[in-house]
Amino acid sequence: MKLRVLGCSGSIGGAARTASFLVDGDILLDAGTGVGDLEIDELHAIDHVFLTHAHLDHVTSLPLLLDTVGAGRATPVTVYAQAPTLAVLEAHVFNNQLWPDFSRIPSPELPYLKYQMLPPGRSVVLDGRRIHSVPVNHVVPGVGYLVSGSGGSIAYSGDTTVTDEFWRVLNACDDLKYVIIETTFLDADAELSRLAKHLCPAMLAGELKKFERAAEVFITHLMPGREDALMEEIAKQVDGKVPQRLRRGMVFEI
Repeated sequence: MKLRVLGCSGSIGGAARTASFLVDGDILLDAGTGVGDLEIDELHAIDHVFLTHAHLDHVTSLPLLLDTVGAGRATPVTVYAQAPTLAVLEAHVFNNQLWPDFSRIPSPELPYLKYQMLPPGRSVVLDGRRIHSVPVNHVVPGVGYLVSGSGGSIAYSGDTTVTDEFWRVLNACDDLKYVIIETTFLDADAELSRLAKHLCPAMLAGELKKFERAAEVFITHLMPGREDALMEEIAKQVDGKVPQRLRRGMVFEI
């Protein structure tokens, strides 16, 4: 199994791209602006999209992806998410006002888009790869994902603040190789972190004390222009092995 980082920034600017990860060419975890860097043939190969939550930086490329590939596909692109996230897409994105309702276009029988509800705590198996939805703690309903193949597992937190269930699931995973977890704001903005339900370095340090595995930890969702400062604060706050900064273009193979 191979995971390619298309985008891992908290916002845009310069080379920054928002959250999107390509698994084996056919699965997307989130659909942020990084999707737009894929070639057209790579876009056509995407069959499944797993969304962590409904915020714009994680779904923004989905409408344009479907616009590009829909007419050339024999089957719909399946979008997996928990019910509140799918409800936002239906009401506010694919509503024939902001964007066409591709769940019914070109016909209800053969649309470009298929919704598949995936409740927290449930899994989907696709060609031997298991994608397990893990509830996290964000300002809107959110999940992370534990993605497992024959060679091991990768965990992705999506957007979260302090959370216990995410670490419980990871600690129970015997073949966990990598953890991708967010840290968005500097410690000086800790109050904003609490309000927006993101992590800052001090909060991350507390969360990592819950982690009992030896998997490598990478930091995603850093705000553009503050990446170095955030990683410096993380290095000062975290006891033991310091997490690494996740970068666009990285590839994880397990």
